[in-house]
This record gives sequence, C-alpha cells and structure tokens, in this order.
Amino acid sequence: MDTLSNSLAAADMAHTLHPNTNLRAHEAQGPMVIQRGEGIRVFDDKGKEYIEGLAGLWSVGAGFSQKRLADVAYQQMLKLPYYHTFTHKSNEPSIRLAEKLAEITPGPLTRAFFTSSGSEANDTIVKMVWYRSNAMGRPEKKKFLARTKAYHGITIASGSLTGLPVNHRDFDLPAIPVRHLTCPHYWRFGQEGESEAVFTERLLAELEAVIAEEGADTIAAFIGEPLMAAGGVMPPPAGYWEGVERICRANDILLVADEVICGFGRLGTPFGCQKYGFTPDIMTLSKQITSSYMPLAAVMISDHVYAPIADNSAKVGVFGHGFTASGHPVSTAVGLENLAIMEEQDWAGNAARLEAQFQGGLRSFADHPLVGEARGDGLIGALELVADKATKRPFETVGAVGRMAAVIGHDEGLIFRAIGDQLALCPPMIVTADDVDEIMTRMGRTLARLTDAAHKEGLL
Repeated sequence: MDTLSNSLAAADMAHTLHPNTNLRAHEAQGPMVIQRGEGIRVFDDKGKEYIEGLAGLWSVGAGFSQKRLADVAYQQMLKLPYYHTFTHKSNEPSIRLAEKLAEITPGPLTRAFFTSSGSEANDTIVKMVWYRSNAMGRPEKKKFLARTKAYHGITIASGSLTGLPVNHRDFDLPAIPVRHLTCPHYWRFGQEGESEAVFTERLLAELEAVIAEEGADTIAAFIGEPLMAAGGVMPPPAGYWEGVERICRANDILLVADEVICGFGRLGTPFGCQKYGFTPDIMTLSKQITSSYMPLAAVMISDHVYAPIADNSAKVGVFGHGFTASGHPVSTAVGLENLAIMEEQDWAGNAARLEAQFQGGLRSFADHPLVGEARGDGLIGALELVADKATKRPFETVGAVGRMAAVIGHDEGLIFRAIGDQLALCPPMIVTADDVDEIMTRMGRTLARLTDAAHKEGLL
C-alpha cells in the first residue's frame, strides 16, 4: 500500500494540474488520494476513513457507491453508449429527463438544454440571452447583473458572472458586460446599527439605482444563487428575493436562478427559489442532478424565453449552439435514475427534518473564540472564523487559519471546505440524524485543536 501510495502521489505531482489549487504548494505536499467511497464516507489510499462533509463538491446527494446508478450507467453503455442531439437527433434518456425536469421544476420552466457542467450551462445562458435580445430587435439589451461573492462557474462568460476576486485575478475577467452588486450577507455587510430589514431595503435600492444608471433597456438578466454557496454559504436576508423579482419584472429583466448547489432538496424544498419565494425565468441545474456520478447540467427555460429563440432559429436557419455531450445518453440515464432515488428517499423532506439538528449543531459552536458566525439553511452551512469576534475582524493572512482547520479536520476524519476562513459543510442528502451528530462531534474536535495549533504557527 505504501509503495502504491508513494507511486500515485509522485505521478500526480509530476503530471496533474489541479483546479483551485496552489500549484507550487502541491508540488511540495502532494495529493490526498481517495480510493473508494461508501454512503457518506470516503477512504484514502492508506485506508483512512473520512466523513465527506461537503458531498464531494456540494454534489453527491445519493452518497457514494450507489449501485443503482452504476447499474443504469452500465446498461446504458451496453445499449447506446453515446449519441448526440444535433440536427433533430435524440435519445430516450435525454427525452425522458427533459420531460421529468419540466415536471418537477417550479413555475413555467418547460424546456431543457443539456450540458456537461454548470459552467457550460451558465455560459449557454449568456449566449441564449444575447441571441434572444438580438432576435427581439434589442441588440443593446446584453448586460448581466450578478453579486459580489457569487459563484456561477469558471469559463470566460460564467467566470465573469462569478463575483470572487481569485477567479478574476490575472484571467482578465470579467470579459462580458456585468455589474456586481453588494453581497446580500447581512452579518458581514450590514452597516452599524442597520437592521436586517433596512439592509434588504438598501440592497434593493441599490439594484434600482444600478438599473436606472445603466438603463433597463441595456440589462438583459439578473443571475443569482438562491443561497450563495461557494462564496461562503450565505443565506439571503428576509424579503430580498421577493424584492429582486419585483424589480426585475418591472424593468423587463430576466431572472436566472443558479440552482447548481441549492437544487434537488438541499434547502429542505425541492428547489432553492421555493425556499425564498421567487419564480425564475431560467434555471441552472447540475451537481446533484446525477449526484455527480456522471457529468451533466441543464438549462431550464420558460416558453417566454424560448419563443424568440425558436423564431430566430427559423429565421437564420439554425440555433448555432451545442456541445458534443449535450444530452449524453449515459449521463441523462443516470440523472433520471438519480431523480427516482431522490423522490423515493425524499431528499427535500430529509433536509427539512434534519435542518434544526444540523443548523443547531453549527450554531452550538458560535461561542468558540474563533467563530464569528454560524450560518446556513437546510443541509448546508458554514462557520466563519475571525480574529476578533466583537469587531468581526478577519485574520491578517486570509485563509491561513482555514487551511489549518482543514488539515486538522482531515486528521479527525472530517472533510469540509475551507473557503478562505469559512468552514463549509454540505453533506450527502442521505445523511441521517446519527450522521449529523458524528459530523458535529468531529467538527468540535477540530475546533478544539485549532486555537492551540494556530497560536503555535503564529497565526493568532
């Protein structure tokens, strides 16, 4: 095992370029090689067990080693391992999945366009919206509104919508016309003496002011995650989404819900927009659509969005956009079976039933000297670590304490994501009450060790 582990690590360090990684640091420390998974747990190449507290990357809803998904993929591989959906071609799994998504998504969403990732899906939305504006004789209506700290992907267009500096710096992004509004995180961005209700009013006033400044006739769409996840797990303030929808409707601005992380039960409702009371014109789906067993994403659109696009494709002869793997039969077959499992196991109901226990467990750490805020909704949450609780002052070297916490967490058998100094949890949707207790126990041991370790490293 040690020989194999050393060989794998050496090969990885020599040949693999890792995403979202300090590449020089990786050359020195090497990878954690995960060899297998079972339920909510994974095991590394040395046999060590971990609770996967982030469900991979916010995505393995069904847990690991779900045999039904493997069997469906195998049978589809034997029957039709690949086909495309260009020029009137199709396949049964992609047809059935599109039909199912139209059935279960809220509001008037009736049509699905399939891609392989959320980044591709949001890139597609940008192109669709631009195409639609041109089709309607509004060539100036191209701008997007997004939020600071948003995450919408990493390709050129979707990376531009993302509002995280690390994803922009030295990539020459944003590269499309986009305005990033104030992050709707009351604890961090509320002003002194400002109530949550007044904070919401201020953000909605900002939205109206930006629309007036830019001109509503130049703004095509507002895109947002119902709960902002990869930027640090930030639920919106009360009344925020209802206000955003009202303002968008009044100004003929399309509303895009990026449900890549919030969708399929994560917040205790089937989709995040239902949790916060708004109805989108366009929805992005990925990750838990297949529990990430196969790469798949979907753009769901309403007939209101579809009609001008379809009319223009007839006018010019083609809707000139698509991917080799759009509607891949193996991916869509796995997605269809995954949604059957989701319904049988009642993922949204499980999240709703466990929400008080999960969120209460996180909030039990609020008195820890390093925890500034414990927050979340449903089965997603985070602890934000700070240098000074009273002033919410962050650490001088942002991310150093978070990285140390992640290392200690691994030692304690818990994988979570350190987003700077925010420790994010998003366990598989099959998590049980006993699992939640064990996650919080391991997080507690991690925090108990963190203060002393950070002092020894000179981080406090």
